[in-house]
Amino acid sequence: MSVSDVGPFEFGQLEHSRNVFEVENRSKGPASLPVPNPSRSFWIDSPNANPLAEEGSNGPLTDDADVCIIGSGITGVSAAYHLSVAAQRGELPRVAERPWRVVILEARDFCRNGGHLSPRVFMDFRGYQSKYGTDQAMRAFEMENRTTAELVKIIRGQGWAGTVDLVEGGHTSLFLTPNEQADLKADFEAAKAAGIELKDVRWLTEEETQIKYGVPYPAVELAGFNLWPLKFITELYMLAKQNGHGNLELNLHTRTPVTSISRSSNPRRWAAHTPRGVVNCSYVIHATNAYASHLLPHLAGPDGIIPTRGQVVATRASVPAEQLFKCSWDANEGFEYWFARPVAGDEKPLVILGGGREVQRPDFEYYQTDDSVVNPLVGASLRRFLPSVFPGKFAEGVQPESEWTGIMGFTKSTDPMVGPVIDKADPDGGKFKGQYISAGYSGHGMPRAFPCAAVVASMLAADASGVPFRVPNWFPEAFLTSDSLAVADV
Repeated sequence: MSVSDVGPFEFGQLEHSRNVFEVENRSKGPASLPVPNPSRSFWIDSPNANPLAEEGSNGPLTDDADVCIIGSGITGVSAAYHLSVAAQRGELPRVAERPWRVVILEARDFCRNGGHLSPRVFMDFRGYQSKYGTDQAMRAFEMENRTTAELVKIIRGQGWAGTVDLVEGGHTSLFLTPNEQADLKADFEAAKAAGIELKDVRWLTEEETQIKYGVPYPAVELAGFNLWPLKFITELYMLAKQNGHGNLELNLHTRTPVTSISRSSNPRRWAAHTPRGVVNCSYVIHATNAYASHLLPHLAGPDGIIPTRGQVVATRASVPAEQLFKCSWDANEGFEYWFARPVAGDEKPLVILGGGREVQRPDFEYYQTDDSVVNPLVGASLRRFLPSVFPGKFAEGVQPESEWTGIMGFTKSTDPMVGPVIDKADPDGGKFKGQYISAGYSGHGMPRAFPCAAVVASMLAADASGVPFRVPNWFPEAFLTSDSLAVADV
């Protein structure tokens, strides 16, 4: 099973998805496996970008493990990292005086991820407040801000900033219509009244944005970063292997799709079936995001996790970097997002631009799992976008240097599902005992997948140690798969 955990990150699409789910209410079958021939992504297919691409795809398969993680995106690798930290701290029980065995199984090449690292800060605060109350809404936003700071701290502390192309340029949202600005200012005021720290938020008038960026629209500037996601996740995987030395043994098998999971016939609980053989394990973590319903059919349809195809182009600017921008951007109520890659010398920047799903009405690319193809309507929209927003900085009619698609996982609530696998037909949870899930980020995975994976790893460690799981006081209880989990905070 592969995972495009984040796929193309679409900063403000959460409200749009909610409306479509309510209108369609379609019942669909389980997701397919990831297609074996995905479109070529700038992130993945640039030379030397993916040294772990084929890791473990040949040779013997790890056939016995304590934990089987399905999916090698940011969720799967983050779960492995947090388990390695738990092992380092002695929070995983010793097993017959040997290290804990953790295996990551990936259907395709290692880590088909994209995106940038920008928390929402206060966007849609009123929506969260209405759904969950002020305390839980504040947790949702604290989690993203906390995660962004933690990931940047890891990157800098490990000396990875150059390796992963970390850019501290902030994030700018353009308001192409008056209603967008009014709605966001109302969210800002509600978040400020609730006590969220917003001193770094800066509102720009149309004139100020024109002077600073050459764009004739009002805007708001927020904290944010961009980076090369695959390179970061590669480094995180290697750190997890290093952390686990002597306490946790971590193995990766790419090109090894999990086709089904059954009860194991040996002392382990579960058997993960692949074309290369069976992996018997005591615990399973589903880090499969959009593809979750392939192995968990009860998650198919509008009440589960909806595969959603996003599209991205990499296009060259017509002006040098000093005439462009370092920040990441979004506009059109979040349907389009973009940011420039770091450049050397006089090279004109390559800009990553994603979005455009709004032209594919009425389905907005929901229920699509084929990322081997691009949608020509979406592609045409993306080609027009930057020249129209930045006149003179992007030439009209120029073909992008690359174009690709990725599959995101959306939920009706737009929030992830985190915790034990639960089927309403099995309310006691015995059917999936020992299986966990963290998935359904609704196009907003970079600031959410890492902490959600941490919570799942903590649940697993608590279960293995026979101690109660405690919900972190920064984690929104609404993200949990079961209300019974929210018994106490730490």
